[in-house]
Amino acid sequence: MKIDLTETTSSKINQALVSARRAIGTPAIGMVLTLVIVTDEENAYDALKSAGDASREHPSRIIAVIKRVSRSPRARRDARLDAEVRVGSDAGTGETVVLRLHGELANHAQSVVLPLLLPDAPVVVWWPEDAPADAAKDPLGALAQRRITDSYSAERPIDELAVRAATYSPGDTDLSWTRITPWRSMLAAALDQQPATVIGATVEGESDNPSCELLAMWLADRLGVPVERTYSDGPGLTAVRMETKNGVIVLDRADGSLATLSMQGQPDRAVALKRRETAELLAEELRRLDPDNTYESAVKFGVEKLHAGGEVKAAPAASAASAEEKPAEGERKAPAAKKAPAKKAAAK
Repeated sequence: MKIDLTETTSSKINQALVSARRAIGTPAIGMVLTLVIVTDEENAYDALKSAGDASREHPSRIIAVIKRVSRSPRARRDARLDAEVRVGSDAGTGETVVLRLHGELANHAQSVVLPLLLPDAPVVVWWPEDAPADAAKDPLGALAQRRITDSYSAERPIDELAVRAATYSPGDTDLSWTRITPWRSMLAAALDQQPATVIGATVEGESDNPSCELLAMWLADRLGVPVERTYSDGPGLTAVRMETKNGVIVLDRADGSLATLSMQGQPDRAVALKRRETAELLAEELRRLDPDNTYESAVKFGVEKLHAGGEVKAAPAASAASAEEKPAEGERKAPAAKKAPAKKAAAK
């Protein structure tokens, strides 16, 4: 069911939500959180579709905030709020409210969103693109317990990591981190099967892929060993190689879906490491609403040195860590990254 509201208010939107629920015979609210999406018209469809798919695992009230740029000075002075309310099959397993803010109202989105938040429920804000430099200090970000950005969507993804590190606040996270979660899990499992002292590592992937940098920093931080960053044509992260005193551990994924895990003295094993859709990444982040200390440690580790050639020095760390990566031929080698952290992230 869809209800269009023109030149409306937050109070009228709440009334429309109640009326819509009664009309479809579901007066009770069974949602667990409010997900606020800050986007534009160009990306709104894809963002809402991903959020709707994720809501099948996490029933949510989804509020999309779209700021409409006024063309003339006179129009910019006129504040207007248009809204679209969706419930039932048109809104996944929760409710969706699409807000279009015109004129001066676009600078005060928090005053429109605040009355629409579910009472006594966590708030998550997601910027699919164009995230503010300091998400926690953004008026909308200040309402949330969890703030999700995506460095990969930035114009300069690697530089964006330095921004995220400098402005990090508990509750911040990045989908570029979420993409490497399966990689981190597999590398940790490999070391559990073959305990050994790691003496070095290599991470291979696309040159402007922040997930590759985060994985390298995670390894260096956790293992306290030099981590070399090499480049390939992708897609995304393609290989991780870890040198140990018992041999080499390699996790190689050349096609973006199926990887091969190789360890000394064991047969090669095929591992499912497909590149995940945004809805899957979003659903993973919504499973935990507490601060991600592993992400914090990884994103802050040596980020300031990325601009100085990628040389990263790790702090003293334990020997056991993840090993993987098989560099491709003819790849360019970036300055060695030292001591990269092992942390929780999403696969890429």
